[in-house]
Amino acid sequence: MFWKRKPKKQDGPEAPDSAAEVAVDDKDEAVEAGSGTVGATPSEERDEVVQAEDKGSDPAGGSDKDSGEAESAEAAADEQADAADGEEEADAVSDAAEADPDADEISDSDADADKTVEPVGLFADETEEAGVTGPDSDGITRVRSIGVFEFDEEKFDVVSNTWIVRADDDGVVVIDPGFDAEAILEAVGDREVYLVACTNAYSPHIESAIKVAEEAEADIALHPREMRAWRRHHGAEHRPEIEVEGQGALDIGDLHIEVLALPGTSSGSVGYYFSELGVVFGGDTLRKGEPGMVGNTYIDYTTQLASIGEALLSLPPDTRILPDRGPSTTSGAESKNFDSWV
Repeated sequence: MFWKRKPKKQDGPEAPDSAAEVAVDDKDEAVEAGSGTVGATPSEERDEVVQAEDKGSDPAGGSDKDSGEAESAEAAADEQADAADGEEEADAVSDAAEADPDADEISDSDADADKTVEPVGLFADETEEAGVTGPDSDGITRVRSIGVFEFDEEKFDVVSNTWIVRADDDGVVVIDPGFDAEAILEAVGDREVYLVACTNAYSPHIESAIKVAEEAEADIALHPREMRAWRRHHGAEHRPEIEVEGQGALDIGDLHIEVLALPGTSSGSVGYYFSELGVVFGGDTLRKGEPGMVGNTYIDYTTQLASIGEALLSLPPDTRILPDRGPSTTSGAESKNFDSWV
């Protein structure tokens, strides 16, 4: 299913209320060790030579010739022992190389893999302050704003991330407009806003959606299952123009955006995956080092884990994950943490 800018609303299959349980298979590896035999040690060979010399010598004292021959024999034994020691060391190195000839290659490969999944870039910082960061080399700008999120009769102070993505030379896509519409519009500047895309309808993701959309004459995209929460916050006067669902796609400017179904924190949560940029905007589904919480709780933890494993961690390991709060991370980095969440 594809959407263009300002299309008519399209109906499609609803995303399921829950996803399959996440199953983790543990694989045991068996390691076989080899053994070898070692011959007589250099010290034993040396003793044999010395015993042979003693048999041919006079216990009470021998001639100078006999003494010289004994010294020559002892020196020869020392040389033979040293040579044997060297051969043993060489054999040990050779055996180690034969046992694991690709050890260095594997080590280098692992190091390269770690480099590809470590969170890097402008948005990997741990600071929690309002402000604008970017644009980065992919034309992405982050606007952090501070506000209050009310959920389940509690209030939470949050610092939300709004993402502005360059679509072409003339316009941008705004994702999850938070608490500061003025800061967002200032970061957009003279460019056109082609689309305001929301990952779900909690207030940190939609607070400034109408202000930004009306100022820029842009459309708003939201999953239809989020309409009840949208109306509670914004009323029914201004409905999102585009209904997005998992398995759908959007062509905006020069960008092709895949819509990922991410139910868990809410039934209509979605992510926006920009494959050309190697980046996904996953909202509150996954933050650095942990599944995202709503307030201080998990809404549907099992379904959320399924969304993380099946939709986000199945992306290439160097895919950047830009969440609704906190620093960026990568699919590869969070794959290492997944087992601890199950």
